[in-house]
Amino acid sequence: MNPTPTPPATADDDGSLDPQQAAALLDQTTQQARRQFAFSPPLLSVLRAAVVLGAFGGIWLSVHAQHPYRGPSSGALTIAYVLAGLVIGASAAAMRRATAGVSGAAQRKRWVGITVMLVAWAVVYVFMAALDHAGAGSAVVFGLYPATAPLMILGLVGAADAAGREDWLATGSLLSMGVVSAAAAFGGPVDAWLVMAIGLCAVFLGTAAVTAWQQRRSLVRP
Repeated sequence: MNPTPTPPATADDDGSLDPQQAAALLDQTTQQARRQFAFSPPLLSVLRAAVVLGAFGGIWLSVHAQHPYRGPSSGALTIAYVLAGLVIGASAAAMRRATAGVSGAAQRKRWVGITVMLVAWAVVYVFMAALDHAGAGSAVVFGLYPATAPLMILGLVGAADAAGREDWLATGSLLSMGVVSAAAAFGGPVDAWLVMAIGLCAVFLGTAAVTAWQQRRSLVRP
């Protein structure tokens, strides 16, 4: 005769959870918290802070003594592109971990958002070519515009999308990115790079601090 199967754990008559249910619920909550914060962990934000400081700071070093302004050197741009590739790769890996097992409408919505951001990024640089074709000076085409416009536009677009998803940490970070970019334009074609380096580094370090605090609070909350 087969043994009588053990019935699944249920709540006690008074509505409280037994130890097995409580452990399962705790494990589920912990996994959800880890997935929620995996897309933008503190270390990734610190990496972004280091990248913007190195990339924009390196470009500033290559142009700060130029009279008249000609634009960033090829070496500084190469370093900036390598650093940007590093942070893009790290961000993509983090997103894959965060969306593991996620499918359907949520996954499609995320990829649509990424596609829109990539198209917006490409359009920004197409417009840069249009400025050069129209005869705008080097101070605009190779200074003010590339230093500030791409991240200002993407920051504001991203902030609007994050606000629609009620992701307030991402909203604040992206909106701050847009504000820093707009303010940097007042530094002129040379110092705009320096303002971007310092300002965006501060934004990402602040994001890292807030994310770490949220993670700690979610894990210790009863």
